[in-house]
Amino acid sequence: MDCKPRLQSTPEANSCNDEPSALRVRPVRAMNDFTAKDIETLYRVMAARRDMRHFLPDALDEALVSRLLRAAHLAPSVGFMQPWRFIRVRDRAVRERVYALVESERLATARALKEREDEFMRLKVEGVRECGELLVAALMPGRERFVFGRRTLPEMDLASVACAIQNLWLAARVEGIGMGWVSLFDPEALRTLLRMPEGSRPVAVLCLGRVPGFYPRPMLEEHHWAERCNLDDLVMTDCWVDPAETAPPSPPEPILTQSPAGPTSPDRS
Repeated sequence: MDCKPRLQSTPEANSCNDEPSALRVRPVRAMNDFTAKDIETLYRVMAARRDMRHFLPDALDEALVSRLLRAAHLAPSVGFMQPWRFIRVRDRAVRERVYALVESERLATARALKEREDEFMRLKVEGVRECGELLVAALMPGRERFVFGRRTLPEMDLASVACAIQNLWLAARVEGIGMGWVSLFDPEALRTLLRMPEGSRPVAVLCLGRVPGFYPRPMLEEHHWAERCNLDDLVMTDCWVDPAETAPPSPPEPILTQSPAGPTSPDRS
């Protein structure tokens, strides 16, 4: 009797009843609990997410802030290290000092941009003073003790915090709350201001709040600062290929033959 495992609709229908159950081949079933509408909504929320800089001053209620932070805490992390920490800046005087750090770096960034300095200074790059809730996302101290997934890529702790920020961003968008990620600050100065422990590191100042409206396109795209890249130029197969190197070669120049009367048309035989 040929007793190879066969695909059956139920384990009981397997004719090889003398095989251990662990060796029986069972059908693979789709485990997607989400409807087509759920899937469509997720993609729509990702497309509608915006880095917001214009806010209304309305405070956010505590239940909403708690939901957003729980969403951030559901993010994946390398080695399940969960390196994210969030500081809620509630004191107005502290918020003003955070703003001062951001403004100082904004001016330094403008100078570093040289020929684009004036263009940059016309952009609104943060909403620290106006937003209803101000958070600082940070890396915890003592990250060096986590080796799983970080032995050759220690920066994966930062990648994990970025995942938490993205979770927060998407949750905020679906709640109708704007969020802006501000990275214009000196990390050590902000760490000192917020009395963060040695070895920790602030990653982002996050402005959250109700907004007059969400930008129809990314604001920097609307202001012609930059454009979204073509996805085809960013995806490669098997090895790194520069898109410029894959462009079809230019047709060869026609070879002209010289005659006593001058150049003639190329040979087309």
